[in-house]
Amino acid sequence: MAKIAFTAPHYQATQAGLAILEQGGNAVDAMVAAAATVAVAYPHMNSLGGDGFWLVQVPGQAPFALDASGWAAQAADVSLYDGLEAIPARGPKAALTMAGAVSGWQLARHKMVDFGFENLPINQVLQTAMDLAKQGIEVTDSLAAASRLTFETLKEVPGFAACFAPEGRPLVAGERFQNAALGDLLNQLATQGLDDFYRGGIAQKIGAVLSQVGSPITTEDLNAYHAQEMPVLSADTALGTLYNVGAPTQGLASLLILALYDRLVQPDWSEAQQVHHLVECTKQAFLIRDAVITDPSRLTADLQSWLSEAQLQTCLTNISADQALPWPHTPAHGDTVWMGCVDAQGVMVSYIQSIYWEFGSGVVIPEFGLVWNNRGTSFSLDPKSRNALAPRMKPFHTLNPAMCVFKDGRRMVYGTMGGEGQPQTQAAVYSRYAYQHLSLNQAIAEDRWLLGRTWGDQQHDLKMEPTLASRIGQTLQSMGHELQVLPQQTEKMGHAGAVVLFPDGDVSAATDPRSDGAALIIEGGA
Repeated sequence: MAKIAFTAPHYQATQAGLAILEQGGNAVDAMVAAAATVAVAYPHMNSLGGDGFWLVQVPGQAPFALDASGWAAQAADVSLYDGLEAIPARGPKAALTMAGAVSGWQLARHKMVDFGFENLPINQVLQTAMDLAKQGIEVTDSLAAASRLTFETLKEVPGFAACFAPEGRPLVAGERFQNAALGDLLNQLATQGLDDFYRGGIAQKIGAVLSQVGSPITTEDLNAYHAQEMPVLSADTALGTLYNVGAPTQGLASLLILALYDRLVQPDWSEAQQVHHLVECTKQAFLIRDAVITDPSRLTADLQSWLSEAQLQTCLTNISADQALPWPHTPAHGDTVWMGCVDAQGVMVSYIQSIYWEFGSGVVIPEFGLVWNNRGTSFSLDPKSRNALAPRMKPFHTLNPAMCVFKDGRRMVYGTMGGEGQPQTQAAVYSRYAYQHLSLNQAIAEDRWLLGRTWGDQQHDLKMEPTLASRIGQTLQSMGHELQVLPQQTEKMGHAGAVVLFPDGDVSAATDPRSDGAALIIEGGA
């Protein structure tokens, strides 16, 4: 029998996805099961009130991508924020973009039917998440830390305290947390269908509550929303073809980093040279990303053109082998999960789902225990900005799921949470696996770096975990890198994961020791 595998940053999401694969479900069904489950198990990272992006490959077919991110409500324009310099990060006016995740689940299932696959009944797919919401979860260190960090800020936001601080205090690691209302929402989706979230009784309740508390989102906005297919970007390298997704995500940056590095990398480089060049490739990629990425309707050129050989060669002339480019930069937050899987038919899914900051906007729909995202804070209130707020426009997204088809026949899905760190962690994991020939587990577990700001930190320096810093920190500082050493295995470096399918049907999968995840591989399902 063929091998099947699932990886996610919370072990219960991995178990839920793998269970669907064992029952004969396809990779998309498994991912929907895990996506629903992780919203229950990791509520600070995820919610049905967030966004998603899909990158899927059916064997023998070109990968396809789905954009399940939300656009700004019809009533969300600059005038709504008169007198403010920026969109509030929390509260009702931060809840200004649609939640696209559930529509993405629906569209992904429809796409599988188009490819000739059968889907399991949606109630079967959502069963684990429903049960977990009713039974409650054990609060992880990650959830407890996010609860402590956000408690004072969010306790007065409508609906938040009643759902996520029921005893009037932050959650504590090891205690039981129950969100039965979220179980009710999942049950209604299981019985009425996923579209009910947008054009049924669920939509009516969500729209009424959001309007009542002061969000610009209405029931009409929900009724109008649909996830949609989006362009797949690709980059050719000496080892194979890399794939990612286009605007409004930073998928272009992820591809640029590795395409540039592929044209520079030398087999005799020291570890310091490897990291230095990856950081410098990151800087070139981020300069392009920040100049061009916006709502797809606002693009002035085909994003694939930035991956042309001529453009890559131009970037390479700006990279010094022994000198760091000075780096003032303003990066983005991100609280996200990436998950990957392969089913018995060889369908591979790279999926990322997010509510942006910890607990998103903090606004909760009480009837459903549903926390809404704050992705709209990525918009600018400057009408001249490339990412200016306007109705039905999408903000810049840090989210991007990655995939590679190697020339030797291996296929790989990989990704991470971590906002600004996502392209960098993808580059670290991929380069260690593909060029340095580390195992997936080693490639993910090894100390990492991050250029730019991370949670609670305004410094734009190069951050590094301590074991790596002890090996190469002095050399990098001599090249001009400003270095900050972070704690060992810090969550700030993201939660990475990967699955590799070999031509002979063998599978490798790994998850991040910085997370509460699991990577499981078994013989094929029913």
